[in-house]
Amino acid sequence: MRDLEGILVVSIEQAVAAPYASSRLADAGARVIKVERRDGDFARGYDRYAQGQSSYFVWLNRGKQSIAVDLREADDIALLRRMIGTADIFIQNAAPGVMASLGLDPVELRRADPRLITCTITGYGEDGPLKDLKAYDLLVQGETGLAEITGNAAGPGRVGVSVCDIAAGMTALNGIQQALIGRARTGVGRHVSVSLFHALADWMNVPFLQFAYGGHTPARMGLNHPTIAPYGAYACRCGQAILFSIQNEREWAKLCSDVLGKPGLAQDPRFADNNLRVANRPALDVEIDAVLSALDRQDVVERMERARIAYGRINSLADLAEHAQARFVEIATPGGPVRMLAPGALHDGAVLTADGVPALDENGEALRAEFE
Repeated sequence: MRDLEGILVVSIEQAVAAPYASSRLADAGARVIKVERRDGDFARGYDRYAQGQSSYFVWLNRGKQSIAVDLREADDIALLRRMIGTADIFIQNAAPGVMASLGLDPVELRRADPRLITCTITGYGEDGPLKDLKAYDLLVQGETGLAEITGNAAGPGRVGVSVCDIAAGMTALNGIQQALIGRARTGVGRHVSVSLFHALADWMNVPFLQFAYGGHTPARMGLNHPTIAPYGAYACRCGQAILFSIQNEREWAKLCSDVLGKPGLAQDPRFADNNLRVANRPALDVEIDAVLSALDRQDVVERMERARIAYGRINSLADLAEHAQARFVEIATPGGPVRMLAPGALHDGAVLTADGVPALDENGEALRAEFE
């Protein structure tokens, strides 16, 4: 028996954040009914790369049942009420106020069924002066200050994946799972409210604390760390770069002696501790570049491994596809099987994942009959 087998989730969802949360519940065995508009979750149209389907949609919608409804139709609203009336979890990421206008306000739903767990995902929260502001991932990267500390000297940059949406989906999943544990103990559900802004703002606490208590705004450093040195990318003779990280003075001494061949550098007063190395980063980089630029990357890797220094390569997506540590799962989709990177967690050595990405309204007829 799978962990969440017997749990029914009804999710009025689109895009990334809510589908992320519900897909992980499906992976754990929950039955997830994905409620879509008549023309479908707009994430279905983001691209056509995955067997003719959207990469985002294939990633986030395995193991679900799809039903298409018209939220302007009274019969469809009544159908949703019947579904939610039997559900354990109701997730929605409509604009603030939409569910209340349809008679699906989480407060009222939970008053009728105290065991129900409701989860609302918004852009900026369910109250406050900006609660009605439209929110998408890049916009929130800007609003939270993430873009200001991402990029390089040429200007701010976007994180290369939808980090705000994913942060909100992960936060929602965590809240829902905690609510399930709480309900098992008390018999009572709860409302979980998550926003893209607040989920990502939590992730911004380190630079926020540096600013609030030290007056320090981390500089945009590209592939270097703003407050640890050396920690970043360095070019080797072959034209390839290597990333490495020094976390303490013991590692700094090992880097100097075993990788750079300059044991005396560890006692150089410019580099005697991390704060000094950060302050004198240009001079530090000159010392490191003088050695690494004369070595091929594989030579540097071998030295790093002997010295037990943490390192990494700047891989392409082609490299990721062939990575020795990568795990994959194959998922059935309407366009054919898709091989994709597996979820991050193993459970007793096994990957938990649900099969089957549904076509739009694939289960509509059966669900309408079931919840008549």
